[in-house]
Amino acid sequence: MNKLIIAAIGGIAGGVLLSTQVAGPLIAQENRANTSVYEQLDLFGDIFERIRANYVEDVDEAALIEAAINGMLTSLDPHSSYLPPRDFDDMQVQTRGEFGGLGIEVTQEDGFVRVITPMDDTPAMEAGVEAGDFITHVDNEALLGLTLEQAVDMMRGPIGSEIVITVVREGQDQPFDITIVRDRIRLTAVRYRLEGNTAVLRVSTFNDQTFPNLRDGLLEMIEEVGGIANLNGVVIDLRNNPGGLLNQAIRVSDAFLEQGEIVSTRGRNPEDGERYNATPGDLIEGLPLVVLVNGGSASASEIVAGALQDHRRAVVVGTNTFGKGSVQSIMPLAGNGAMRLTTSLYYTPSGRSIQALGIAPDILVEQREPVEVDEEEQAAVNRRNEASLRGSLQNSTLTDDQRRQLEEEQEIAEATAQLRNEDYQLAYAIDILTGLNALGPRAN
Repeated sequence: MNKLIIAAIGGIAGGVLLSTQVAGPLIAQENRANTSVYEQLDLFGDIFERIRANYVEDVDEAALIEAAINGMLTSLDPHSSYLPPRDFDDMQVQTRGEFGGLGIEVTQEDGFVRVITPMDDTPAMEAGVEAGDFITHVDNEALLGLTLEQAVDMMRGPIGSEIVITVVREGQDQPFDITIVRDRIRLTAVRYRLEGNTAVLRVSTFNDQTFPNLRDGLLEMIEEVGGIANLNGVVIDLRNNPGGLLNQAIRVSDAFLEQGEIVSTRGRNPEDGERYNATPGDLIEGLPLVVLVNGGSASASEIVAGALQDHRRAVVVGTNTFGKGSVQSIMPLAGNGAMRLTTSLYYTPSGRSIQALGIAPDILVEQREPVEVDEEEQAAVNRRNEASLRGSLQNSTLTDDQRRQLEEEQEIAEATAQLRNEDYQLAYAIDILTGLNALGPRAN
């Protein structure tokens, strides 16, 4: 028994000794790290004082500190930044769906300002700005070397004022100028319309109004076609949608899912992760669904596309998305400013991180440029059939109702052909829904 007690005491003593031997170097290492940080802060203070005392001109001390803070944040990734009070106020207004400006969503790559997407029905879109464009100058002043916030400030101005941006575009040999007149940007989160019996929901942004607009528009279209049984299916158009509020992306995804995970977020610490799950109820009761995406679909758009794709609830059509798979937290600071800090990555239900990869569509469909159609020539082509031949036998078996149905089908075919020329990707999505419905109801 004594031997056991001694052995146990010896083990405890050994454990204490081992802990002391391991903890000692760790504490010393932490102290050295803290000393290094304090030395760097002293260095910062020394440089700041030397600038104040010796720079060739008087400096704005507050602006100098703000620039240092912003430099620290922007060195982390393109989406972390400092928001001074005015920018913080503007951001809060944008999430409510109205703000002043050009109507473009931008990011920064290697010091250059890159357009994620022009927003629907804004001065930038009307002037011809495209997703992927690089803006190098504003009113002949170079943007290289500026922070993203500084570049955006240069593009702001009074409503009705004119701005000239210099753009570098892939496929163009030389930079070129685009003149834009600033305007108040009123974002309609969701536009909706019927194409035949197919509901098309054009979601341009994820702000406070997105889910209510989508739900109300969908219910209105269902009523217009005489009930959900008469609806062909739904197209959710997320092309050139730069994202927005995470909670709205979750609500839009949940609108078409009965159960399962929608998205998860994971930060530095595993315990800080969040999972968001669907609740029972599908607004279209299992009808076919197509999601349209392209390189301008980012962030919240990718959450929706990824969730519906992973659950095999929708066919994703178009081109690869932007690949912004990070989550930014807005942290209010003293002085009414705020810090936008990347705090986690989000993952689709299957566990995919799409950061820098994007969502690959189920069916890759490139957009086609519209072509001029000679209406007389096209009409002549449409008339080249058996019925147009001299002396051909007429079909006497058709009733008046059948003839009217044939005429209606011909009108639908002509409208589809026109849509295919104007928006090839959307027409392709509608073709998919038409094909799925031709197979009859799906077995559950």
